[in-house]
Amino acid sequence: MKALAEQIGDIDGINIYGRVVGVRGLMVEVAGPIHAMSVGARLVIETGANRSIPCEVIGFSGNNAVVMPFAGLDGVRRGCKAVIANAANLVRPSSAWLGRVVNALGEPIDGKGPLPQGASPMPFRNAPPPAHSRKRVGAPLDLGVRAMNTFLTCCRGQRMGIFAGSGVGKSVLLSMLARNVDAAVSVIGLIGERGREVQEFLQDDLGEEGLARSVVVVATSDEPALMRRQAAYLTLAVAEYFRDEDQDVLCLMDSVTRFAMAQREIGLSAGEPPTAKGYTPTVFTELPKLLERAGPGLGEGAITAIFTVLVDGDDHNEPIADAVRGILDGHIVMQRSIAERGRYPAINILKSVSRTMPKSADPQFWPTIQKARAVMATYADMEELIRLGAYRAGSSPEVDEAIRLHEPLEAFLRQRKDENASLADGYRQLAQILGNLETER
Repeated sequence: MKALAEQIGDIDGINIYGRVVGVRGLMVEVAGPIHAMSVGARLVIETGANRSIPCEVIGFSGNNAVVMPFAGLDGVRRGCKAVIANAANLVRPSSAWLGRVVNALGEPIDGKGPLPQGASPMPFRNAPPPAHSRKRVGAPLDLGVRAMNTFLTCCRGQRMGIFAGSGVGKSVLLSMLARNVDAAVSVIGLIGERGREVQEFLQDDLGEEGLARSVVVVATSDEPALMRRQAAYLTLAVAEYFRDEDQDVLCLMDSVTRFAMAQREIGLSAGEPPTAKGYTPTVFTELPKLLERAGPGLGEGAITAIFTVLVDGDDHNEPIADAVRGILDGHIVMQRSIAERGRYPAINILKSVSRTMPKSADPQFWPTIQKARAVMATYADMEELIRLGAYRAGSSPEVDEAIRLHEPLEAFLRQRKDENASLADGYRQLAQILGNLETER
C-alpha cells in the first residue's frame, strides 16, 4: 500500500505542456510555460504517430527550453506537443531487480516480463554521502585475481579504476571480477558497449549464477548520448539502493570514458565551449559527482566500485584518465606491450597503485610484497640490456636475482579467464616464489 500511495503521489494532477518550435541537430526547442521547467526536468514529445519521445531539459535559449531526446527524433515536427512529466526523475529499485537486465530508464529489456517497483524512490542523480558522516573502507576484499589481490589489495568500499587502451583486455578483466568477487549484490553498467558484446558478457562471462545476484544496466554505443549518460546514473542509483539496505555491493562500470564522451556530446550540443581534447567544462564537473557516489555509506552497507577507463591512444595522461585517477582510490594500469607478449591480465604492477596499501595488505606478507616489487623494478630498469645480451652475469647480485625471479613472477601474474585465485593462495604462492630464492642462497 505504501508503494502504491507513493506512486499515486507521483501522478501530475494538471497536464502542463508546450510546443516544439524548432529542431537543431540533436536539440529540440520547446516554447511554452518555461516557468514550470527546470534543467533536468523531463518532457515527453508526442509525435502524433502513436510514438512518444522522452526528453530532458538541458538549458534555455531566450524564451524557449532546449531539450535533448532519449531516443531518435524521427517524426518530430514543429507544433508537436511536449508534455512536462516532472515525476520521471526517480527510479524505484527493489530486490526483485536481481537477475534482470534494464535500459538507462530502468525499463526491462531481457524479455522476462514487467519489473516490480520498490517502495523507496531513488534519484538518478543523487548526492554522495556527506564526507564527515560516511564510514571508512572495510576489510580487504577477495577479488579472485592474483595480481590485484597481492600487489593491489582492494578493501570493501574502495573505488578502483582499470586504465587501458582498446584491445588490451580490460573488459575481460572486468568479467573475471564479476564472476570471482564474493559480493552479496553486483550492479553492472555497460555504458556505450558494442551491441554484440552484451549477450556475450551475460551468457559467457557472467553466467546464470552471476546474473542471479546482479542487476545489469545496458546502454549500447548506438543509443543517444542522453541514454548513455543516464545509464551511468542509474547504475549508481541501483547500487545506492542496495547499499542503503546495508548490503555489500560490487559496482562495475565499463566504461566511465564513454560516460564522459556522452556528457561532452551533450555539452557541445548545448553550446558549451570545448576545452582539452574537446571535452566541455561540465564533463569535469560531473565526473567527481558520479564517482564519489560509490564507497562506504552511512550505515553498514558499502559500494566497492571498479570503473574502466579507455585511454585515448594509450596515453595514460589524457584528460579523462588524469581526472579519474585523481578521484579514485587506486588505479590499475594495463599495458599493451604486456598483452602483446601474451601475459594476461596485462597489468603493469609497477605503474599501478592501491591507495589503501599497505594497511589493506596482510602485515605478515607485506615485506614479501615489497621485495617482489623491488625485484620487478630492478628487472624493468635493466630489461633492455638483458635482452640485448649486454649484461654480464655476476656483475650485480640484485640484477642476477631479478633475472632468476622474472619468469616465476610472470607465471604468477598470468591467470586464465576462468580461474579463480583466492587472496590467501596468492600470498602463499608469492611467498613460495621468493622463499625458493632464499633456499637457493
